Amino acid sequence: MSKNETELTWKDIEVGAIACDPGSARGYKTGDWRSQRPTYNHARCLKCGLCMIYCPEGCIYENAEGKFEASLFHCKGCGVCAKECPTMVITMVEEG
Repeated sequence: MSKNETELTWKDIEVGAIACDPGSARGYKTGDWRSQRPTYNHARCLKCGLCMIYCPEGCIYENAEGKFEASLFHCKGCGVCAKECPTMVITMVEEG
């Protein structure tokens, strides 16, 4: 592929292709098909990490302040993080 890894999208994957190397999907921007994205009210964050634990994509990381955010590069917008957050830090909004 001639594209830079940061420019790859899920559309660049061959039909029927299976990723055999661990972590090989990290180079593809798989979050570009979501219809909702998470937004944060970090003032409410307890830094419990439940959002990170329950995220099925593993795209939530701890930022420099110790609070959690989703990498929108991989986030599919499923809303599991928002549902599991005990203090409702995360709100799902329409992508647009």
